[in-house]
Amino acid sequence: MSTPTQEIPDAAPADATAPAGGAAGYGLTRYLVVRFLLIVPTVLILVSLVFFLMRATGDPISAAFGDRLTPDQLQAKLHQAGYDRPLLTQYLDYLKSLATGDFGHTVTDNQPVTHVLGTYGAATAELAFDALVVALLVGVPLGMVAAVHRDRAPDAVLRLFAVLTYATPVFFAGLLLKLVFAIRLGWLPASGRASTDVQLFLQDQTSTTGFYLVDALRSGDGRAVTDVLKHAALPALALGLLVAGIVLRLVRTNLIGTLSADYVDAARSRGVAPLRLVTRHAARPALIPVVTVLGLQVAGLLGGAVLTETTFEWKGLGYELAHYLTVRDFPAVQGIVALFAVVVAVTNFLVDIVAALIDPRVRY
Repeated sequence: MSTPTQEIPDAAPADATAPAGGAAGYGLTRYLVVRFLLIVPTVLILVSLVFFLMRATGDPISAAFGDRLTPDQLQAKLHQAGYDRPLLTQYLDYLKSLATGDFGHTVTDNQPVTHVLGTYGAATAELAFDALVVALLVGVPLGMVAAVHRDRAPDAVLRLFAVLTYATPVFFAGLLLKLVFAIRLGWLPASGRASTDVQLFLQDQTSTTGFYLVDALRSGDGRAVTDVLKHAALPALALGLLVAGIVLRLVRTNLIGTLSADYVDAARSRGVAPLRLVTRHAARPALIPVVTVLGLQVAGLLGGAVLTETTFEWKGLGYELAHYLTVRDFPAVQGIVALFAVVVAVTNFLVDIVAALIDPRVRY
């Protein structure tokens, strides 16, 4: 009696793994396309909120000229500016202008909003960059120290420091720094981006970027570089400490995890020095999430820039936004907020790209 034979299926073709790779690539592409398309509704929601909230406070013509014009003159200016039209009509016209890159003109000083953005945008970008440098220089080393001395006195002190830096309002930290280092000790200037003579010197250069430190370095004038750095120290420290606490806690948590990993234990058993063990073996994987977190802190930096620039009279978009808010200058406020919204949305998209490349799990 013959035993039944079991058919053995044919071997899988050599390119059987291709669909998996293609599916992974398709998943990444789909994820990035969706995240990119979310930029438009994100910006639209924010600028729409600002549009309607600003108009709930009144109109800029009355705020700027109400006490200097007769009722007829005031009404004529309102009609000329279009603020007497139905609110929905104003909103649709605003969206059309925004789509074409026309941000309008400021009401108080009658200059193009794009000129305001171009003139003061570099100052805010420079401050945000300086603050990120401070956050990394403070947060990363202290986070490593806290992780190495886990659950001991240095760790407890540094965790308390992280909570205080994150919880302290940025304007309060700025006022304290100004009081101690500028007024009491006289070590650093209390306001401005540069001294008057240095500012004039930088503006007289043949080609300027608007970034004072870059322009000072390009000029080759050591005195100008030192002056710019001194003026940037306190604002960057006040704003950077806001993010340094987050970086410190994140580095501490991730480094504690990597210090207990198998490959670190193997390096420890081979007699690798403790300092080299932390800096060369455990620190690199622990610092990867810091990249994504720093990108997500851009919104906080821009929000903190408004208070920081006002505290230190740093003539950037935050300083101008505070000024235009007080006079209810609709076009200026809407233009600055729209730019902030685009910067935050695009930065978050770039962070999503980095996160997807580092960790494939975020794609699904």
